[in-house]
Amino acid sequence: MKAQIVEGWPKGNKIRIVLSETNAAQVNGLRRAILSDVPKMAITKVRFEQGVTQDNKGEVIESVNVLPDEVIAHRLAMVPVPTFLDEFVFPEDDENNKNLPEDQWGSPLSQIIYHLSIRGPNSDSDEQFKTVYAGDLNVLGETKLQISEEHARIPLTILSSGQYLELYAYATLGRGRDHAKWCPAAAVTFQPRQKAKLNKPKKANTLFDLNLTSNSGRAINAKLFTNKECTDVDSVLDLERALHQVGYGTNRDDAFDNAITLEDIEGEYIFSYESDGSLSPEEVFNQACEELSSRFGKITGEIDTALA
Repeated sequence: MKAQIVEGWPKGNKIRIVLSETNAAQVNGLRRAILSDVPKMAITKVRFEQGVTQDNKGEVIESVNVLPDEVIAHRLAMVPVPTFLDEFVFPEDDENNKNLPEDQWGSPLSQIIYHLSIRGPNSDSDEQFKTVYAGDLNVLGETKLQISEEHARIPLTILSSGQYLELYAYATLGRGRDHAKWCPAAAVTFQPRQKAKLNKPKKANTLFDLNLTSNSGRAINAKLFTNKECTDVDSVLDLERALHQVGYGTNRDDAFDNAITLEDIEGEYIFSYESDGSLSPEEVFNQACEELSSRFGKITGEIDTALA
């Protein structure tokens, strides 16, 4: 299998990759590895501080809010946590956890701790409530582990006057096969790579005269073709969507008369997904390849041992 990132990608956390010299089974194995096997950090345990206290003005505040603790814990679990796989190990592999019961596991080698302490509006404030965001979490450690700016506005709950929320959240490494919070990417899809052929240039004007443009602003016209053929990945996908405007049921299909057709390119697939931001899309792909390589290497070794 060969892989090449499509020119112009990744775009933010989205990526598009051409896989060649492969088949659908192998590509699907890669898809499943991304969803199930690539490890990432996620908040897996939350400790809520409970009680009633007074501020420096004598105002009584209580640790309550509109959502149950379980719902807040679930929301925290789904917040993307910055992941540095070369700096952390799984809790079960942490030497500091050896011979300790699981409820006592936790060391800087396998765990990130976040602290949140925030109160609702003061009694004399014009605000009726205050929204608590993921960006209100403060990491107890290196600043690079702080929740990123792009995820800082994820809402967690709201607090009214007289309420406060304080908690400690603990993040550890895990895999998507154990819980969705450890899945590093979404919308992991693939499709056969195709090329577009311009069979009837004059009739193709039925489509071109619609003055359609792609999401990137590219015009859908004859300039996409070279020698009556288009193989550019993004352009072919744009054409694929545009052809729905001249297909069956549009009353344009007879005039168009299959002026442009799409053909599969044997052994090539377009692979795309969006990282949740905890890992870069390139790192997600590389880790999936490593996971598959390690797995099949282990199987090969076991077979060799069994047949020796």
